[in-house]
Amino acid sequence: MTARTFSLEFVPPRTPDGVAKLRAARRELAELKPAFCSVTFGAGGSTREGTLETVLEFRSEGLAAAPHLSCIGSTRENIAAVLAQYREHGIRHLVALRGDLPSGTVDAGEFRYASELVEFIRKETGDWFHIDVAAYPEMHPQASSPARDLGNFKRKIDAGANSAITQYFYNPDAYFRFVDEARAAGVEVPIVPGVMPIASASKLARFSDNCGAEIPRWIRRRLEGFGDDAASIRAFGLDVVTDLCAKLLAGGGPGLHFYTLNQASLTVEIWRRLSL
Repeated sequence: MTARTFSLEFVPPRTPDGVAKLRAARRELAELKPAFCSVTFGAGGSTREGTLETVLEFRSEGLAAAPHLSCIGSTRENIAAVLAQYREHGIRHLVALRGDLPSGTVDAGEFRYASELVEFIRKETGDWFHIDVAAYPEMHPQASSPARDLGNFKRKIDAGANSAITQYFYNPDAYFRFVDEARAAGVEVPIVPGVMPIASASKLARFSDNCGAEIPRWIRRRLEGFGDDAASIRAFGLDVVTDLCAKLLAGGGPGLHFYTLNQASLTVEIWRRLSL
């Protein structure tokens, strides 16, 4: 069995206070010795420079880092320039995504799908980059059917992606079924489950509504029942997510990718409970 990959995701900070908070969280999370840290890329490339600065700062502290690269709203020239910039810095790992259009923008640019981005990266740079792509165990919110969503995922792998990271979810059966269906379709790359620690009931509901991730009814009701009791929400969330991670690993998951939201404490505690 190949070694499992445990990784972390961060967001480029937009304010001096955000920079300070991320540095503090990163110092704490570095103790976990993650395989890599991914850094998101804002809609239409809106955080392009912040993404690179964050990646370079991670690397200066000895952490492997992988920038996200989203293509919607971009041109081939723009993306080629970003790829050249990343190569100049010796970056060899990317998370390639379609992404979302910036608010108020209607021009989708020259790329319609992440598979086209992966194909372009391979054409421009050969095997220079290890490319991760996204997977959606509960179906992409804009997909018309599970079969079409699986077909879209397979096209990204066939275009040259090396591995995949899923959207977060709280139903392990959704993940295992998706992996089984992907394997039956001929996908052989690792599909790493994405994990969202639960810090706030309202934030989780908002994120989930935006990205199409389902919060099982029993979890949503329990969270609502805690009201503003932050300590109870934290304790319940830690139990739920740790149990989810344990089931995913016991079922053969090739690792875990934690969406940290630039916070350390919940991920550190889950990591500790799992004895990673």
